[in-house]
Amino acid sequence: MAINSLTPIPTPHLSVIIPVYNDWPSLDECLASVARQREAPSFEVIVVDDGSRQGGDDLVYRWSCRYPLTIVRQPHAGIAAARNRGIQVSKGSVILFVDADCRLEVECLSALDSAVANSPQHACFQLQLVGDDRGIVGRAEDLRLMAIQTHLLEPDGCIRYLNTSGFAIRRESVDVEKGVFDPAATRAEDTLLLAHLMQRGELPFFAAKAMVCHAIRLSLLECLRKDIRSAFLEGRTFDIIASKGLRIRVSHRERLRMLVSMWERSGRMPIGRVAWCVLLIRQVLQRGTTYVYRCSRIWPNLRAAVRSFRSAQESFWPKTYSLADRPSHRDS
Repeated sequence: MAINSLTPIPTPHLSVIIPVYNDWPSLDECLASVARQREAPSFEVIVVDDGSRQGGDDLVYRWSCRYPLTIVRQPHAGIAAARNRGIQVSKGSVILFVDADCRLEVECLSALDSAVANSPQHACFQLQLVGDDRGIVGRAEDLRLMAIQTHLLEPDGCIRYLNTSGFAIRRESVDVEKGVFDPAATRAEDTLLLAHLMQRGELPFFAAKAMVCHAIRLSLLECLRKDIRSAFLEGRTFDIIASKGLRIRVSHRERLRMLVSMWERSGRMPIGRVAWCVLLIRQVLQRGTTYVYRCSRIWPNLRAAVRSFRSAQESFWPKTYSLADRPSHRDS
């Protein structure tokens, strides 16, 4: 594991942690958006390379003259472990997690700083996420994020949603050595963190003016393939959540309300109905994959139950004989 601090780092107010795994072009755009921040508090950027097969140091180095920047390299251990490693290296009093395929709006850090200062009672903050409307996949993502954040926002300003494409937490609330995320969760580690917060009676405060654009650089087919794979991997995380007796998924009624709301929004806005159709296809594939995963988990248990039932039958009922096996009087 290697740490390379490219610029001297005074004690910053914000630590921006960005894990990356092979997605260097997207990271370059993300780092460029950090350089464009206006009226931002003091901050540092920590890039955690989670064992990428190809290095992208040249893309990262050129930003080291714009702000304090550190690169951490580790063997591939998953995004949760990468974020936890970034926490250990960080120095800021507020830790912000951003994905490599995201871009910060120009006043994002300034707005986040204001939200943190004005909400001393809150320990963690969910930034507002938007999609990139330059393509059909991006418009569908924008529609999805808009609906989720609208429907899951609570009256007190907190939100029943956590997405590490833009999530911040006060350092004083973090076990620096242990980290924030469970490495056992290969996907949906942010949902598992939300479950832990809800178990403690907490929710993230919604920092609506601190905006992050989630830019999906995939074709529609590539996006659908990723959705299927992600849904299967997320099933393991939801098993962990279920084992704690927590309910984190939205209900079917809530999901239906969001779909209706998205349909109405897609007609009024330049997003378009086609984006809604793309989103519906993504939802159907994800739900279908989830059911396949559940069946794959149930089937071995069902087979074991059948074998156990048969064994119990054999031990309960007396052994039967055929006529040929029945002892005769002459044998006696």
